[in-house]
Amino acid sequence: MLYVLFEHASGYGLFSIKEFEEVGTFLPEVEAAATEAAKFQKVVKLVGFKAFTSAASALENINAITEGLLTEDLSAFLEANLPKPGKKKEIQLGVSDAKLGAVINEQLGVSVTHIGVVPEVVRGIRTHLNHFVKGLTPASMKQTELGLGHSYSRGKVKFNVNRVDNMIIQSIALVDQLDKDINTFAMRIKEWYSYHFPELAKIVTDNYKFSLCANYIRDRKTLSEESLEKLEELVMDSEMAQAILDASRMSMGMDISPIDLMNIERFAKRVVALSEYRKQLAEYLRSKMASVAPNLSVLIGEVVGARLISHAGSLTNLAKYPASTVQILGAEKALFRAIKTRSNTPKYGLIFHSTFIGRAATANKGRISRYLANKCSIASRIDCFTENLTSVFGEKLRDQVEERLKFYETGDLPRKNIDVMHEAMIEHNNVLEQGKEKKRKYDSIVDGEAVSNEVTEEPPKKKKKKKKKAVEEATVDAVVNEENATELAENYAVEKKKKKKKKKAENAEVEEPEVNGGEELLEEVPAEVPKKKKKKNLEVNDELESVEVAAVETTKKKKKKQQKQELNCH
Repeated sequence: MLYVLFEHASGYGLFSIKEFEEVGTFLPEVEAAATEAAKFQKVVKLVGFKAFTSAASALENINAITEGLLTEDLSAFLEANLPKPGKKKEIQLGVSDAKLGAVINEQLGVSVTHIGVVPEVVRGIRTHLNHFVKGLTPASMKQTELGLGHSYSRGKVKFNVNRVDNMIIQSIALVDQLDKDINTFAMRIKEWYSYHFPELAKIVTDNYKFSLCANYIRDRKTLSEESLEKLEELVMDSEMAQAILDASRMSMGMDISPIDLMNIERFAKRVVALSEYRKQLAEYLRSKMASVAPNLSVLIGEVVGARLISHAGSLTNLAKYPASTVQILGAEKALFRAIKTRSNTPKYGLIFHSTFIGRAATANKGRISRYLANKCSIASRIDCFTENLTSVFGEKLRDQVEERLKFYETGDLPRKNIDVMHEAMIEHNNVLEQGKEKKRKYDSIVDGEAVSNEVTEEPPKKKKKKKKKAVEEATVDAVVNEENATELAENYAVEKKKKKKKKKAENAEVEEPEVNGGEELLEEVPAEVPKKKKKKNLEVNDELESVEVAAVETTKKKKKKQQKQELNCH
């Protein structure tokens, strides 16, 4: 019995085939019959269909199928719908992908095929799927296929959002193009402006400074001692500025019209703007390399590292290359020419622009390039496959190249790679721990500030309220007269009498003991109780005294104020 598995954007489908002649599969009549729904439904019947619950699950399952993996959903679907093979029944499952068929055969133990009648049946199922599954219309099928196609393509295009090496590839290509354009435009403006002021090109050799000077000077006859300071700012050299001023007075250039000077000025502004943009782009490239490939940029430099990534196509491709390929990366034409002519192969490609090869002796350039390529491949792999990036490994690898250079010059033995990597690993872990501690401290400080703000926002209000209450109480106390003080004293005396009565009642209850040891209790209780009551009485006396003192002070203050007012009136 033959079953066919069909994967669609909406779900998995399992179909059983009743009758199908393999001999006449490719006949035109049979192929035409597969296009008719009524005839095709007589041969193929739906066994089961499992729809995807969401777009995310559909994308996950389709990604697994393209990679040749068996998902849990597909495994459960096949186990639930496929009958168990017996002695009389032989079951065979047809799939469209050979890799998926091999995985199903290994994990489920089902006989799988992808040849013969299976491709023709899959074509017919794809054509007539809406006739088999209820509720599945051509419009909904088209919509699900389009959505899954977009999400699948988007998932394949973006590998890692944080480490975008495409920006490095584009920026280094633009840097190289800007270098060529700025050089061409600077040569053009030198030739153009030299008709009017030919001596300036010999004095100012830098293209950027020449464009600035041409934009500022315009007509050389307008230069004077007042413009010397501005020239010094542009050229950054007082002697050069004085030489420009002297040459403008004795120049052999021709006079030029104002319209021509205007065009030269505009062109010089464009060259200056391009040069400034090139500097900004170099800073952007440096920051991108520090975030994407810090070890490679520390080892060989940002520009050379970016060129290696651009030539390889991506950081992942560069990490996959062996050191021998990294060594001659960028010298493919010379390599193939050397192989064709059976001459010496090139020793270096893009890494020739590194400072290490320039510092090495002529006899040691090949050795140091091979060693540097080895370290570049290590650095690129660390940058590509490490989750927590630091520049520690790049610094250690650079130190190793420096030690190898010294070894070629002086003969001092360099350190072993195992020892250096062990030190680098320890420093790497320390840097990560320091970063985590700083983050914790920062978070704790931020949380503490938030908590303190929450706490301190309310207490000031309470303090203000307390202060207001204190002021109000002081004013009330100031208004209180001696009569109020006497009333308070009388109330205190009444409360004192009540407390004495309660005390006598308590003593009367205690004086009737039922136990022989009651006398001891009587002796202990009155010794303790009066002490506590004395304390309370002392507190109350202190409060009354403070009230009386406050009242007296307020009256004295009032009298003083009245006396002052009377003196002022006189």
